[in-house]
Formats: sequence, structure tokens, C-alpha cells
Amino acid sequence: MGKAELKTKLTKEITDLGSQIAAAKSAGQPKDEWDPLLKQMLALKVTYKEEIGEDFGPKKEVKKKGDANQVANPKNAEKAAKKAAAKAEKEAKKKANREAREKAEKEKAEKLSGKGGGDQYGNLPLLNSSKITSKVWSEIGSLSSSKSSSTVTIRGHLQSVRGFGKGVFAIVRSSLYTVQCVCFESPEIPKTMVEYISKLSNESIVDVSGVVTVPDSPVEKCTQKDVEIKVTAFHMVAPSAVLPFQMEDACRPDCDKQSDVGEYTGEEVESSDGLIRVGQETRLNYRWLDLRTPANQSIFRVNSFVGHFFRECLVEKGFVEIHTPKLLSGASEGGSDCFNVDYFGRPACLAMSPQLHKQMCCACSGFEKVFETGPVFRAENSNTRRHLCEFTGLDLELTIKEHYYEILDVFSDLFIHIFDGLNARCKNEIERVREQHPFEDLRYLRPTLRITYAEGCKLLRDAGIEQGDYDDLSTENEKKLGDIVAEKYKTDFFFMDEYPLSVRPFYTMPNASNPKLSNSYDFFIRGQEILSGAQRIHDPVLLTERAIAHGIPLEGIKAYVDSFKHGALPHGGGGIGLERVVMLFLGLPNIRKSSYFPRDPKRLSP
Repeated sequence: MGKAELKTKLTKEITDLGSQIAAAKSAGQPKDEWDPLLKQMLALKVTYKEEIGEDFGPKKEVKKKGDANQVANPKNAEKAAKKAAAKAEKEAKKKANREAREKAEKEKAEKLSGKGGGDQYGNLPLLNSSKITSKVWSEIGSLSSSKSSSTVTIRGHLQSVRGFGKGVFAIVRSSLYTVQCVCFESPEIPKTMVEYISKLSNESIVDVSGVVTVPDSPVEKCTQKDVEIKVTAFHMVAPSAVLPFQMEDACRPDCDKQSDVGEYTGEEVESSDGLIRVGQETRLNYRWLDLRTPANQSIFRVNSFVGHFFRECLVEKGFVEIHTPKLLSGASEGGSDCFNVDYFGRPACLAMSPQLHKQMCCACSGFEKVFETGPVFRAENSNTRRHLCEFTGLDLELTIKEHYYEILDVFSDLFIHIFDGLNARCKNEIERVREQHPFEDLRYLRPTLRITYAEGCKLLRDAGIEQGDYDDLSTENEKKLGDIVAEKYKTDFFFMDEYPLSVRPFYTMPNASNPKLSNSYDFFIRGQEILSGAQRIHDPVLLTERAIAHGIPLEGIKAYVDSFKHGALPHGGGGIGLERVVMLFLGLPNIRKSSYFPRDPKRLSP
């Protein structure tokens, strides 16, 4: 059946059903009697639309707005025409105002962006490595009066900008160094260029070209005090959004000396001098900005050099650098202070130290002298000024011939090498830290002062402080002992050995003279521990006994114990906390100041 025939057939069926329904309604029949006819008719209409492609029934004509038939008389037409004319006039005025406003905004934006400044000033396009120029760059730190009259180009953060009459003063910073840039209206410098520079936001990245000149008086606000740059070109490379705090406030020197021990709450502390200072938590929330301050730039250069001198000293002594796994099948030192993870359906944890593997490499694998620098994880819910859940460990392990004193000699040499190196190579950085965080230089002896644990306890008791020879040393008593030692021996750095066996890890060698003691030791800076170590047990039978005594499941350390069953050399070593060394060497009040992006029980970002 063709489409036309189908259309005729469906039309007739739908029309007949419609007539039947109309007749039933006229006769007053109840709905339930004619409702089946209605449903049948509606179903046919659906079929009609699907097959024919249009709705059933006559098409409706849509009258166009403004149709002549709608206008009843000439008065209405005249009225409509006037209304349309008024509306058109209103729209024309709105359009003219909008175009004028857009033009003004465009001109303002172009002025602020320096458009039209060409090679002299303005916003640079995105640097996407599309070209290489012959431009010669200068480091801000290298600028001095010896370069007077030289033309230079620098890049850095716009630390501050200040308008002055027909000129502008801008301070540009790169890492630790700052220089003042001066720009005044002249035949060569248009007014729009000065205005452009004065409107740039602080901390934007800028390129500055100009001539090095010697000012009439030193520029005290800058590191490069004996020079300034007379600007010939000034461009913005990348803008800065509104800052959460001002760098001037973040660089302001400490007003009140804070304690380096005790609880850390994160609460902001008001300064006694009434000046604005940026609190520690705000700093950490915007750490990428906080790290730009000269003090922080210096702290982390000292941090870098501690690692450098650590490696340098040990390599010279014949040590081999190793890299051990941080995913373990059990706690590296026993206990519950480890971060548990799922390892493909098996329980595992993050290493609390490289202890077990560095012993394997040193005593069991023939390397004899090893060291490692790597992350250490501690799931301790300690919200103090000296604890982190992740820190950088500087670990070493070496074999001994007769006595663990051989290890102590290495550690003494190592720390003296680090301290001497920092004082020689980081003089500028140390002073930049001192400007914001005042501290006294670290005092240390050659060789390093050694006292036994019993002698340390006696020093405390002699000072009226309760401390038993076999009791663990509290943080408070450690700090007091540091003060006593500093007063008595004129040193801020010392170590203490022969700790009670009960307070040391299971792999610590018991003392030969007193089974209640151990061949262990801790090193201290300004009364705080920065290293813990010992002679290790290399006999698998004794090692097993000590593990059981500490309640450590043997299946979790089976590979470790087995490694000592094939001939293990007597050995020992220790682990150093990098951030704590930096903190205490520089006299900082909080370990978070010496960690790039601290991880503590309450902070997991940025």
C-alpha cells in the first residue's frame, strides 16, 4: 500500500472513530463505554504521524506579528510606528554608550598593559621557547660598582614599586639579591611608561634593561647597595594575582624569641611591637610565596650544604652511597608508629628508617661503609615544634674492628666537617637568616665532648633535677642538660653514650660491662637530639632473643635475621635528622621553618 493510500485509509478510520465518540457523548453515554474508542483513535493518530510524517488534522496558520490584518485602524498604525521609532532611538543610544564604554576600557587596558610600548615597555607574550635571541642576561647578585655605565638586562620578582613625582622606583629580586631600578620621564622615557611600571602588581615577574649607575647614597633596602639601574626598558613576563600577605611583612625580623620545644598549636601570636608579621600557618598555606623571603632562601641553601658536606666527608672516608626501599613488609624498627599501606592485597608500611637494609649492605653484603640520604616516615601524633611525620634522614653504617668508639670518632669528624663547612661556605646565608631570626653562633669542641648517660643524669641531679640512671630522658630534661653542658663545657654540641638497654631498639648491642646498659649513643645540638645510633647486634641468635623481648613478630623480620646467618661483620651507625640539624644550627624556633613542605599530623598540603 502506497503512502497516499495509507493516508486516506488512516484518515477515514480516525474520522469514523471521532464520529462514533461524538455520537456517544451526545447520547449521554458514560465515559467507560466510549473510552476504548478514544484510546483506539489516539493510537491511530500516533501511527498516522509515524507513517505519514505529520500530525493528523488541518494545519494551523500562524499570523505574523505586524500583519496588516492585525491593525484595526490608521490611529493604531500611527501609534505603533511612533512606539517603534522611540524604541529604535533608545536602542541606538544604548549601543552608542556601550561602544564608548568599551572603547574607554580598551584604551585603559592597553595603557596598563603597555600596548604600544613596543621594545621599551609592556606585557610580553607567553614565553613558550619559540625563539632564541642574542640578549645577554646579568645576575642581580653580580651587579656592583665595577659595572658602572654598563648596560644590563635582568629578570626577577617585582618586590615593590613606588611612584615619586614624574618617576618610579622599583626593587627587583632574584633569589637572595635585590637591586633598585629607577625610571623618570624624559625625552627617551614617555609618561605612559612610568605609569605602566607604577601599576604593576608586586611579585610579578619582570624583565628590566638599563644602565648601571652609582647612587649618591647607598640603597639600604637592597642587597646591591652601591648600584642602581637607570631603566631603558621594562616588561612584565608573568603577572601576580592579589597576594595573601605582603612580602615586607613576611621578611620582618622576629620581635619575640620563641621556644624551640613544646607543643605547636598553629595559633598566630601577636607581636609585642604591634607590627604586622605573617604567622607560621599562613606561611605554610602559601609556602611557595613564603620560600621567596631572603631568610628562607638562606635556610634552604644551608639545608643543601648540610647534605653536601655529609656526602663529601663520607665519600672521602671511603663510604658508598646506597638507596634502600621505603616500602616494607613490616615495621622497620617495631612498634605501631608506622604508616600502613596496602601492597597489592598484602599489608605493608612506609619505612621508619633504612636501618635494616643499611645493616644488610654494610655487615652482610661486603660494602662495609655505607650511607644514605632519603625520606623517613613516622606516624607519631606529635604536634610539637621539633617533630615531623616525614623528614629527610642522613644515615650511615660502618663495620668496626674492636670497639664502637670507632663509630663515634667518625661521627665527631663528620659533624665538625659539616659545621666548619657551613661557617666557611654559607657566611652570607647565615647572616641573612640572622637578620630575621636572631641567634648565637653554634659552639663546638674538637674533638666533640663525650659524656656517659650516667654522667648526664648526675649533672641533672646536681642541678636539682630528678633523673634516674635507668630512666628514659624526657625532652624537658634533654633541654636542661643541654643548658648545663653549655654552661659547664662552653659547647652547644656533645654526645652521650651507654644508654639503658630498655629504652633502645631491639637490634642494639648490650653493654659488656653492665647488661642493663647498651652500646648506644645520641648526639645533641643546643640540648636537642639530632642523631641516635648504636653498635648493632650481628649475631642472629642474640638478635632473635632481643626481638622476642621487644615483642616483635619474627615473621616480619625473618629476612633481616636470616641475613646475619651467613657471616656478618661487627658494625654500627646512626641516623641524623636533616631538618633538625638545620633548625638547631641556625637557632630556629620551629622545625617547620627548616622543612620545604612540612608533613605533621595536621598538615598534608601543599
